[in-house]
Amino acid sequence: MTTEERPYQDERPRSRRGRRVLVVLLVLLLGLVGLVVVADRVAAGVAERALTEQVREELAKEGVQAGPPEVEIGGFPFATQVLDGHYERISIRLTEVRGSVQGDVLALPTLDIDAYDVTAPLDTLRSGRGGVTAGSVTGTGTISYDSLAARLDQEGLQLGERDGRLAVTAPVELLGQRVPVSGTADITVDQGQVSLRFTDLTAEGMPNGSLVRALLSTFAEGISVDLPLPVLPFDLTVSEVRPLPEGLQVTAEAAEVPIHAAS
Repeated sequence: MTTEERPYQDERPRSRRGRRVLVVLLVLLLGLVGLVVVADRVAAGVAERALTEQVREELAKEGVQAGPPEVEIGGFPFATQVLDGHYERISIRLTEVRGSVQGDVLALPTLDIDAYDVTAPLDTLRSGRGGVTAGSVTGTGTISYDSLAARLDQEGLQLGERDGRLAVTAPVELLGQRVPVSGTADITVDQGQVSLRFTDLTAEGMPNGSLVRALLSTFAEGISVDLPLPVLPFDLTVSEVRPLPEGLQVTAEAAEVPIHAAS
């Protein structure tokens, strides 16, 4: 063996040992990260269960009729939020939010609520006593067109979205003929009540005379209604209603909201 071969042979074992140490360190690091993630997720799960119970209690106190709430904590890491008692965002999903409307039932199949800048002290989550507040809350839900059409109680009437507006079609008796009528509605919101005012109705195949216009105006008045919405939780006030292909979307907002009022 020459002197030139020895350094090369001595270097190979050291290179293998270095790689083994690096692999071991990497495995340990990945394991540590995994433990941190698991612990973080456990902390979030505990907080979510506690918040779910407090949201359920608050809904009962407010008299809101809805299915069991689903609560999810947003932001990362969770554990520091739990310990600090301050959360970036908490999402609450409610199903079948209902309210009585003159004997009929107008329901929001789902109401998705996002609460931001939430203060929920750890002691409050542990004991169930004390207040949980949010800096701001937004809620979105969709009313199906079928439930709206049923409320209007007009045989054959159908509602939908057309070019961003609420559109209506219905068969109507005009001058002894049953003809398809179509048009759009203006939507306004006032004090938790949605007003639908149908305008610009046209009758297919009918002359645009004064008598036909008067009959269409009478029909439009008959299907123009005010629709009280279900009582919404957390002081949510409706700020916007807009037609979407899947239904009439309701957006509501509130600020400085008690998610769970202090006992």
